[in-house]
Amino acid sequence: MVTRPEPGSIPDAPGSYQFVDGDGRVVYVGKAKSLRSRLGSYFQDPGGLAPRTVQMLEAADHVEWMVVGSEAEALLLEHNLIRRHQPRYNVRLKDDKSYPLLALTVGDEWPRPAVVRGRKHPGVRYFGPYPNAGAIRGTLDLLLRSFPVRTCSDAKLGRHSRLGRPCLLFHIERCSGPCVGAVDHDSYDRMVRDLAAFFGGETGALTRSLTAEMHGAAAALDFERASRIRDQLVAVERADAVRQMELDRPEDLDVLAIAGDDLEAAVQVFHVRAGAVVGRSSLYVDKVEDLTPGGLVARVVVDVYAESVAGVPPQVLVEILPDDQESVVAYLSARRGRPVTVRVPLRGPKRALLDTVARNAEEGFARHRLARAADHNSRARALESLQRELHLPGPPLRIECYDMSHLQGTDYVGSMVVFEDGLPKKSDYRRFSVATVPGNDDYAAMEEVLTRRLTALLAEREEPSTGTRDPAPTSGEDGLAAPRGTAPRRRFAYPPKLLLLDGGLGQLHVGMRVLDRLGLTTEIPVASLAKSYEEVYVPGSSDPIRLPRQAEALYLLQRVRDEAHRFAITYHRTLRGKRMTSGALDGIVGLGPKRRSRLLEELEGLQGLRAATRSDLHALTWLPDAVGDMVYEHLHDPAAAAVPIAARAGGQR
Repeated sequence: MVTRPEPGSIPDAPGSYQFVDGDGRVVYVGKAKSLRSRLGSYFQDPGGLAPRTVQMLEAADHVEWMVVGSEAEALLLEHNLIRRHQPRYNVRLKDDKSYPLLALTVGDEWPRPAVVRGRKHPGVRYFGPYPNAGAIRGTLDLLLRSFPVRTCSDAKLGRHSRLGRPCLLFHIERCSGPCVGAVDHDSYDRMVRDLAAFFGGETGALTRSLTAEMHGAAAALDFERASRIRDQLVAVERADAVRQMELDRPEDLDVLAIAGDDLEAAVQVFHVRAGAVVGRSSLYVDKVEDLTPGGLVARVVVDVYAESVAGVPPQVLVEILPDDQESVVAYLSARRGRPVTVRVPLRGPKRALLDTVARNAEEGFARHRLARAADHNSRARALESLQRELHLPGPPLRIECYDMSHLQGTDYVGSMVVFEDGLPKKSDYRRFSVATVPGNDDYAAMEEVLTRRLTALLAEREEPSTGTRDPAPTSGEDGLAAPRGTAPRRRFAYPPKLLLLDGGLGQLHVGMRVLDRLGLTTEIPVASLAKSYEEVYVPGSSDPIRLPRQAEALYLLQRVRDEAHRFAITYHRTLRGKRMTSGALDGIVGLGPKRRSRLLEELEGLQGLRAATRSDLHALTWLPDAVGDMVYEHLHDPAAAAVPIAARAGGQR
C-alpha cells in the first residue's frame, strides 16, 4: 500500500505526479492544477474511491511529483511520462496498425514522393494517413504517368547524375530525368506543386488550372501539349474518385468520435483537407483509469496529436468538449504554432460528418471487442494452464525467455525477450554480446547472459529511491525532461514470474545454478523448453512435462521461445554482416571507416559495390582514383590488389 507523504511537503503548484511500486515501476501518472489538493484526494476513506483507484493505491509503494509552470505544461509532461513508462493503471491509446502516409521531400533540390510509415522528419511534407498502402501506391502510380517526378533514392539520383545516364524509369516515361538535366527546375517544381495540391485535397483548383492550360494550348494549336494535359486531367479525375465525402466549404479539420464501454473504447479520426476526407485513423483505448467522458476526450485528443505525422488542423470536431478545455486548446495551438479550436458541431454538414464518424467508431468497437474477447480469453487460459502444469506460485504475468546464437563459436550473442500478460513487450527486449566464452559452449554463454541480467536486477534493487523529485528538470533519456539528482531509469528491476530457457535439461541446470548463486531460487521460477519434442523441463525432476499438442499453454511457450530465437538470430546476422562487410574491404590503403561507410551507402551495399565498374568508382569525386582502383582490384583481382599503392600509375586527386 502506498505511503502517504507529509501534507506540508507537497507543493501547492501545477505539475505531474507518479505512483511507483516496490520494484521501481511507475504504475500511474497524473496531472494537477494543485498537486497538494489532487494528491490529498487519494488518501481518504477507500470506500469513496473508485475500485480501480483502490487497486492502484494497493499496488503502489510511494508517490513522486514534478512541478511545472502551468497547467498546459503539466498536460504535456503527463503525456511524455505516460509514453515513456507505459503505466499499468493509465488509459493507453493504441493504434491497431501503422498507417501509411505520403511523404513529399520538399526540402530536396529535386523533391520526390514516397509511401512511408513512422515519425516526421524535417524538410518533408506529409499527407494522409491512408487506410492501406496499396491504395496510396496505386494512386501515386496513376499520377506519375502525368506528373513524372523522381521516386528514386538520393544515392541512386547521385549515382546516375555522375554517370550521365538515366535509369529505366526515364525511358518508360515514369520520370522526367532530373539526374541528366532533362527537365528544368521550374517545370519540375510545377509538377511537385500539382502533386501536393492533389494530395492536399485541392483537386478543384488543380482541375480548373489544368483545364485552362489545356484550352490555352489548344487555342495556340499546340495539340500535342494539349493532349498531354488532357491525360493529366483524366489521371487526376480517376485518382480523385476515391474521395469518400466532401463538406460544403474547403476547410481543414479533423473529426473525432469515441465509442466503447467501461473497459475499452474505439477512436475514429477522419482527416478533412480542403473540404474533402483524405484519410482516416483507427485507434483503441484501454480504460484502465476512471475518467469522465470529457476527461477521456481530453486524454485521447492529447495522445492523438502528440505524435501525429499528419499535423494539427485549425479545427477539431468532437462529440463532447474535453475537460480542461483551455489546457487542451493551448497544447494543440502550441503544437500547431497557430490557434486551434475544439468544438461540438450542432447542425449542418459538419454535424452529419461527425455522425458518420461516430457510426464508424461504433462499428470498429464492435469488431474490436469480438476479436479482443477471443484473444484475451485464450491468453488467460494459457497463463492459468501454465501455472497449473508447471506448479508455479501464480500466473506467469511476466515471462522472460533467453536464447543463444552463433556461427561455429563466432559472433556469439544472446537474446532476452519479455512477454507480459501473454503479449510481447518489445521495449524490455535486450541483446547481449557474449564476451567471455571461447569457442562453442552454449552452457557457458547462457550462464554469462543470465548472470549479467540477474546481477543487474539485484544492483538496481539496491539503488536508493526518494519520494520527491527536484522540480528543476535536466535533459533526460529519450529527449524527455528528467529530474535533477534522481537515479537513471531502472531497466532490470522488475523480476520475471517465469524464466524460460531455450534448450533442454542442460540449460535448465545452468539457470538453476545461476539463481542459486545469486540467492533468487525461491523468488524466480525457471523452466526450459526443448525443441526436439517440445518438452518442458522444470527443477526437481529429470522427466519432462509433455503438454498436449493443442494446449494453449504450449502454444504460448512456443511463441515466446520462437520470438527469442528470432531476436537472437537477427542480432547475430547484423553482427556477422558488419564483420563480413568490413572484412571484404580490409587492407585497402586510403579507405578508412568514413570513406568505407560512404562508399557502401552510395553504392547501396557490398553487392552494388561489386557490380560497380572502374568508371563508376572514378565518378565519385570524393574518392581518389588510386583508391577506387584499389577497391575494384581488391574485389575482382585480389592478387593485383596486393601491389603497393605507390607502385601504381596515376596519383590521387
